[in-house]
Amino acid sequence: MSAEADDKTALTAQDARNIELVQQYFRKGDAMDPEIIKLFHPELQFYFPKFGIGRGPNTFLRFVSGISGQMEAFGHRMETFLYVARDPYVVVEGTTMGKIEGKKWEGGKTPGGRFANVFEIRDNLIKRCHIYLDPDYTSEDEPRFRWSREGREW
Repeated sequence: MSAEADDKTALTAQDARNIELVQQYFRKGDAMDPEIIKLFHPELQFYFPKFGIGRGPNTFLRFVSGISGQMEAFGHRMETFLYVARDPYVVVEGTTMGKIEGKKWEGGKTPGGRFANVFEIRDNLIKRCHIYLDPDYTSEDEPRFRWSREGREW
């Protein structure tokens, strides 16, 4: 690999700061820390399937209030995250585990629980957070398992 290619793939100091900000987001989210709101830019754009796009930090609070009542347990497996960063963006691929309405899931072991998030950072705050996943964490939507569950890893 040439030095030029190495320069293009090297993590910059700003990329490292952006990844640390995103890691704070996941740690505070898993801890249900209300201080998470301080990580968001006033012009936040937030997306989650079945929630849609909302704007402003209070959008995130509305999202959490709508989903937290059903969740008995929830967490991210941060030690397995894949980060792709190029200022001002950070993309994270990972897995979650938890329990909802008495049923457990664990990404990598059950069909639900894998996700990818796309973040945009501005002024050292999260300006954009789009979460991509199947919100059917516990695989209740059986008719859409068009290829059966056998013969694959989750």
